[in-house]
Amino acid sequence: MFRVVIPARFGSSRLPGKPLQMLAGKPLLQWVHEVGMASGAAEVIVATDDERILTAARGFGARARLTSLTHVSGTDRIAEVALQSGWGEEDIVVNLQGDEPMMPPELVRQVAELLGQHPEAGIATLATRIGSVQALMDPNAVKVVTDTQGRALYFSRAPIPWGRDSAPAGIVSQRGHQGARRHVGLDAYRVSALRRLSMLPPTPLETLEKLEQLRALEYGLQIRVADAIAQPGPDVNTAEDLARVARLLESSTERTS
Repeated sequence: MFRVVIPARFGSSRLPGKPLQMLAGKPLLQWVHEVGMASGAAEVIVATDDERILTAARGFGARARLTSLTHVSGTDRIAEVALQSGWGEEDIVVNLQGDEPMMPPELVRQVAELLGQHPEAGIATLATRIGSVQALMDPNAVKVVTDTQGRALYFSRAPIPWGRDSAPAGIVSQRGHQGARRHVGLDAYRVSALRRLSMLPPTPLETLEKLEQLRALEYGLQIRVADAIAQPGPDVNTAEDLARVARLLESSTERTS
């Protein structure tokens, strides 16, 4: 059994009011909620700091909670929901980002099951193979490297692993991307790990790279990583993303109608 929490905030510098932006006839948040509901989760909850989002979520039938305005991350918001709900320390909760309307539901289920298979881990996440040098070099594409057992060693916006022999003249000459994997922004937590992380201060590497996963690694939590069994669709960060995803969803609806 696992639960899904969708953190959703109104403030966004690149797309204000993002969760409530209309996307192929429905609010963006409603599409994400439907992903969670299709995953097989025992419970799906929207966690927000804004009354407008709370009202909209309840309007399309979602369970929703109003959380603190002071949270700096979605992880902190989910931890508050777990505490309010009295969930057990070993319970599993998936953080489904509120801007992922095309996340395959089977990946939500996969990441929860991955954590369930590794009781020694506090967190599980997924990755996909990087298919181009452009993606390897893109700081918005977060890379992850693991040990031979699938335990995360590091997450970075930098191009890792670095192919020394495929870049003889330095960074601009890089021609290879072998072994590089992109982190899928979909994490499953044990409630015990979630609560611990929410009480710990940010760490130097987390602050430098702006990646929450590094806080967990710097404090010694184990993160399990597996290759995603399906290809995640694009997320929504800008108005251009919204238009592109709308076209994809409308096309998909036409093919299935």
